[in-house]
Amino acid sequence: MESSNAKYVSQKISKVRWRPVSRSSLQQPEIFATGSWDNEHNTVSIWTIGNNGFSSMEEGVDIDPKLLCEHKHEGDVLDLQFLDQDRFITASSTGGVTIFRYNHNNQVLSVLRQWAEAHHYPCNNAPCTSVACSSPEIVSVGEDGRIIVYRADQEAISRIIENADSSTIHAVTYLRTTEILTVNSIGQLKMWDFRQQSNSPSQIFSMSGDLVPLNCVDTHPNQQHIVATGGQNGMLYVWDVRQSNTPLSLMEAHSAEMWEVHFHPMNPDHLFTCSEDGSLLHWETSASDMPTFLQGARNNSIVSRSATAPAGGNQSLIDAWLSGDSSKGRLETTHMLPSQTLSVNSLDVLGQCLVCGTDGEAIFVNRQVPV
Repeated sequence: MESSNAKYVSQKISKVRWRPVSRSSLQQPEIFATGSWDNEHNTVSIWTIGNNGFSSMEEGVDIDPKLLCEHKHEGDVLDLQFLDQDRFITASSTGGVTIFRYNHNNQVLSVLRQWAEAHHYPCNNAPCTSVACSSPEIVSVGEDGRIIVYRADQEAISRIIENADSSTIHAVTYLRTTEILTVNSIGQLKMWDFRQQSNSPSQIFSMSGDLVPLNCVDTHPNQQHIVATGGQNGMLYVWDVRQSNTPLSLMEAHSAEMWEVHFHPMNPDHLFTCSEDGSLLHWETSASDMPTFLQGARNNSIVSRSATAPAGGNQSLIDAWLSGDSSKGRLETTHMLPSQTLSVNSLDVLGQCLVCGTDGEAIFVNRQVPV
């Protein structure tokens, strides 16, 4: 990708996440966290691409990511999510969930709270595969099929849904503050409503035909009913959880497992995916040449069901996601990395900045993503 730097870090990077920037400021993110896997000693690390007061966006100024601090991590880091600017959560292959505090005044990482072996089988640990945050609540899922709810400010676990799934839960995300979505190894997307006492999902969505494991999930930031998932077969699936039990569109994305999918948080007409095949794709819905007022008429069934116009989302572009309309030039994809051979395990995008981590022991940063 143009204007990207590779930083070689001598460890395989499993997760990358930008530290959130304050909502009031329009500044670009400068600090990100990484987690490693498959190393003799795994770590979580904090990096900066800041330039001590100089504008890093100036022409020709490329700042390599600089390590600020790190902390050892028990087991592989299987997920990492920021709770706020000072705290982030990790999911471990040992089954543990840990809250780390990042002190940016003296650049120190410390463990704030830990639920060791939260996920487990009767006789040994079960990897915790994914965590999601809706501060102060945290939810974790694992290979043991459990869903566990915590509060960041309490030692006691708030709720455990035992046997939530008979297969491995691969990923979890918040749909709303009281609802989550999970994806599993038999191709199901499940919705859970924490207001209900029931330990069963409120809805189950699944692919028709082959049971392709789903690895990742993300919700559209303005239209939460639009959900993107990525599968073991490299396909991108887009669902409308209000109206259909199967995906509304399937798009060929990668030639191997898709590991992560992310809508751009501020401009969800852009979506990013990364894969075991060593590629990172930028998906963009482009309104075609016809006038905007006509584009909505293309798919009336969807338009008429969304009675309210989305905030910050053009309806015709929303329809482009739901119809997977690359044939009509409404979805464009761009490769964001030079030809890679090893897996791109994780990506994150905030503002115009994109970061990804690979099994090639490299972190790539691009600060001029065209969104």
